[in-house]
Amino acid sequence: MLSVRGALGAERRLLRRLRSYLRDESSRLRRLRRFYEKVQALHQDPKASVENPLLAFSLIKRLHSDWPNVIYSDEVTRNTQALHAGLEEVEQELPGTEDLDGAARALMRLQDVYALSVRGLAKGVFQRAGHPPLYSPGRRVSLSADDCFHVGKVAYDTGDYYHSIAWLEEAVSLFRLSYGSWNLEDRSSLEDALDHLAFSYFMAGNISHALSLSREFLRYDPSNQRVSRNVAKYKKLLEMGTGASASPLQRPNSTRLQSRDAYEELCQRPRGQPAPERLLHLGCSYETNSSPYLLLQPAKKEMVRIQPYVALYHDFITDAEAETIKGLAGPWLQRSVVASGEKQQKAEYRISKSAWLKDTADPVVRALDQRIAAVTGLDLRPPYAEYLQVVNYGLGGHYEPHFDHATSKKSPLYRMKSGNRIATIMIYLSAVEAGGSTAFIYANFSVPVVKNAALFWWNLRRNGNGDGDTLHAGCPVLAGDKWVANKWIHEHGQEFRRPCSADPQD
Repeated sequence: MLSVRGALGAERRLLRRLRSYLRDESSRLRRLRRFYEKVQALHQDPKASVENPLLAFSLIKRLHSDWPNVIYSDEVTRNTQALHAGLEEVEQELPGTEDLDGAARALMRLQDVYALSVRGLAKGVFQRAGHPPLYSPGRRVSLSADDCFHVGKVAYDTGDYYHSIAWLEEAVSLFRLSYGSWNLEDRSSLEDALDHLAFSYFMAGNISHALSLSREFLRYDPSNQRVSRNVAKYKKLLEMGTGASASPLQRPNSTRLQSRDAYEELCQRPRGQPAPERLLHLGCSYETNSSPYLLLQPAKKEMVRIQPYVALYHDFITDAEAETIKGLAGPWLQRSVVASGEKQQKAEYRISKSAWLKDTADPVVRALDQRIAAVTGLDLRPPYAEYLQVVNYGLGGHYEPHFDHATSKKSPLYRMKSGNRIATIMIYLSAVEAGGSTAFIYANFSVPVVKNAALFWWNLRRNGNGDGDTLHAGCPVLAGDKWVANKWIHEHGQEFRRPCSADPQD
């Protein structure tokens, strides 16, 4: 997965190369114009006769040497080669097809989760109908017709006509506005958009609209035999009474997420909290947890929920510590995986990059482990806790609803032979401009990203059973770059630190 910030650096270097190329080419073209104006002046001067032996000689020389030099200029080659060399220098940093398609899917994810309109997104507006903007960028950036076409094409190629129709409609609309003009960066056209949109409507069962779009296509390319055959096919189907009325398209649920509506509603909810009257029993406090480590600087604890038990510790780390952890993890980041039976694999419902840091990686990591142990009162010595996992959620990065604790004895978590994950502490290493909240689905609340704070919750009840109320998700990052560090603590070693209750149901 591509780093967007890394890609920005690569484009800056390409811009410098292009600036040099434009400067050199401008200089060459100025000399070329002077050559043109000199020769043109000779042709327009009635006194310039080839009977003059000097003019005759210069004509012959120009045609023999000057014109070939102008047309086959080595300078053109050198300038172009320098530009090509610049591209080769950053080639390893450039996005691949997987990155581009992933970015397109990220836009569709933001469209869905935050209920954004495609037209609004294309205009740079991040707003749900009837609500204030979710994000107001300092500089509004619009998508081109070609941009919208590519997003629609990614959906089209996977048979997702719900999304392909919305994005291709916008592409067609924008292409119509600019028809006849050509943009250097465009790789598609109005005809391409009409063609794909017509077939999307056909596959969605709206044959009459597919016919209308195909006819419009033929106005621009009347000799296209394939589209002509499609028109004949659509006419015949309509005559037979097929596809005269189409039912509304249903949005696909590729990950078969049962709690999708609740999850998305929490992600959209401002600050993620219910009415204040329900929060009267919660509060903030300075906590030492009977730890000498916290006597001089108690933890700033905000009680977020009693059930499930969720607490937010403000100013848990410093800016410098957060930057150190991100710097240590950066070179080792890889696409995050999830448990699938006894294996681990990549999944569309978790889009992020992660790396693992041992406490021996740096004194900052060791100090962080000591701080977590002091605040939670739990034993983090191996094998009672996992290494620190650092996660980066970039463009549209998210993690759909899941449990941190294992729900099956076949889970890879049990390979540590230290039991299930009893608790989670998640440290926010960065701020985000919008999105990225941690949503607890069944408990019906979410926690926004608070830079340098740590979110703690118990995954297991005291009887060792999983707490179903801890089903949670990382909402997609709408704007910004979200970094978190996760520490998962296992149940073995905690028997006297979090003992069982007298109530077997607790």
